[in-house]
Amino acid sequence: MPQALRRRRFNAFAALAALPTLTFAQAFPSKPVRLVVPFPPGGSTDLLARRLGEKLAVSLGQPVVVDNRPGAGGTTGADSVAKSAPDGHTLLMGVTGSNAIAASLYPRLPYDTLRDFTPVSSVVSAPLVLAVGSGSNLRTVRDFIAASKADPITYGTPGNGTSMHLTGEMFHLATGARLTHVPYKGSAPALNDMLGGSLQSMFGDLLVLLPQIRAGKVRPIAVTSLRRHPLLPEVPTIAESGVAGLERFEATSWQGLFTPAGLPREVLARLNTEVVKALEAPDIKEFFGSQGFLVGGSTPEQFRALIEAEVPKWERVIKAANVKVD
Repeated sequence: MPQALRRRRFNAFAALAALPTLTFAQAFPSKPVRLVVPFPPGGSTDLLARRLGEKLAVSLGQPVVVDNRPGAGGTTGADSVAKSAPDGHTLLMGVTGSNAIAASLYPRLPYDTLRDFTPVSSVVSAPLVLAVGSGSNLRTVRDFIAASKADPITYGTPGNGTSMHLTGEMFHLATGARLTHVPYKGSAPALNDMLGGSLQSMFGDLLVLLPQIRAGKVRPIAVTSLRRHPLLPEVPTIAESGVAGLERFEATSWQGLFTPAGLPREVLARLNTEVVKALEAPDIKEFFGSQGFLVGGSTPEQFRALIEAEVPKWERVIKAANVKVD
């Protein structure tokens, strides 16, 4: 067979082989998109998903239906997505807990945080705030550490194994600060106790603490990001404290979109494009920013790199502090 004829036949076969993928990508989405939120309605993750879903519904031309599947620290909802068809019609609003911390926290986690998902894009991030009641005499990170070594300081969190709990453990491991963890069923009761004086401190969500900070009832000592937060520009970072061992201290809560592993490249590209475009909309930036979130879309590769760094970071903390879930 002449070489030119063989080449033409090979090109024809290659075109036919690519046809199903191209057709599939062009048809996406062919039905409503399900966006799984692994927490109950009304929380920050649910709020973010619904606002982002509204934008995606317009650009994708299909309804985006939020499906709340709470349980086991977000892992119930994440598992349901991991086991779904990788066709782009099922998304997960994953968080630090479900898609990074859980890998080391749950011995029998039913999914692999890296292998079983396709990262689409980061959505938002936010630091935690090391805070005390306004009546406390603690004003700096140095004050906090020194006081804890004289007498252990209590800090409240929404529960064992949460990012707030592990941030406290990471702070202890880096500084030797003596902290007593007090787990609650949510951030609100912990905040109420701190306001009432029966709890000394929190590593808390900015979204939860901000109204009380603005009311003068809570004093922010530091934020856990490497850069100061635009809503609290006068509050230093923990890394700025000048304390040895804290020069690169960073603990942020992030949220982002995932699909099951095996998503076709063309569908991933379409989803990433639409998510990043939605996050650049002025009304989305303004709304999310007013809630204390730093909005930032990313490439799938950048988002995967973040997760690949986060999983071992929290694994080290969990193992060193011997953290166990209830």
